[in-house]
Amino acid sequence: MITLKDIGEDALIQRIIPLAPRSENPIEGPGDDCAVIDPGPHSDFLTLLKTDALVENIHFLPEAPARKVGWKAAARVVSDFAAMGGRPECFLITLALSAETPVFWVEELYRGLGECLLKFNATLAGGETSSVPHGSAALISVAATGTVNRRHLVLRSGGNPGDVIFVTGHLGGSIQGKHLDFIPRIEQTDWLVANFKPSAMMDLSDGLGKDLPRLAAASECGFQVDDACIPCSPGCGLGGAIGDGEDFELLFTMSPAQVDALVQAWSLRFRDLRLSMIGQLTSTGAQPSLLLKGGWDHFTR
Repeated sequence: MITLKDIGEDALIQRIIPLAPRSENPIEGPGDDCAVIDPGPHSDFLTLLKTDALVENIHFLPEAPARKVGWKAAARVVSDFAAMGGRPECFLITLALSAETPVFWVEELYRGLGECLLKFNATLAGGETSSVPHGSAALISVAATGTVNRRHLVLRSGGNPGDVIFVTGHLGGSIQGKHLDFIPRIEQTDWLVANFKPSAMMDLSDGLGKDLPRLAAASECGFQVDDACIPCSPGCGLGGAIGDGEDFELLFTMSPAQVDALVQAWSLRFRDLRLSMIGQLTSTGAQPSLLLKGGWDHFTR
């Protein structure tokens, strides 16, 4: 019998998507950071839909501060809206917890959620609670809606051969604390889509080694990367920068004609956030690299 460990997350998604009916409305459905729904030609804005989940001992340890876990639960979803060039609006939170969970822990979780929603002008619309068997892992499930201006929508599939590959910030070592208190790059994506619209974009949640091949495949391109240009976090080596995951930095591609102006303008607008050119998309194939051997997969780790 084939198991999830045998095939991994991406292959599983490809197998199950055809098994359920799909609307013809989505501009983009499974496979991007968010689903995109078109409300009709009368609207300048598209609707973004996103769902995500945090599982104890997978996304956070039992001793992690509940307030930071709550921030992370919401911020992960905000990061996905940012990766499409959009903004969050309404959130639904589902909790599946053991009956022995301290009430204070849940209150702190919601304080963290609330801080994130307040910072990014989103609201809590509702949710659900459920129990889990004694000793089972806690689960925080987040569903949310957002919007994006039609002119600002960026998909993973828009890249072209020759486009330059960029990443923001530093990669790797998120387990040291960044994964619980990162700031979604929504300020940067607001600026990018208004001034230097990327050809393709996503956020780095599963590591460069997993996410860059996904973006390239969605754009029907290969890629070449100079490992020496990958910006490693302090104290983190190349392997960690490629494979650790949960960086929540931006990965995007840009037409070569825009690169010089982008780099100059970025250095003036975001002085404290590094922008690195790490390679380019190609017509076929991928450069042999550690990139093909890293990244997070929920079922094959």
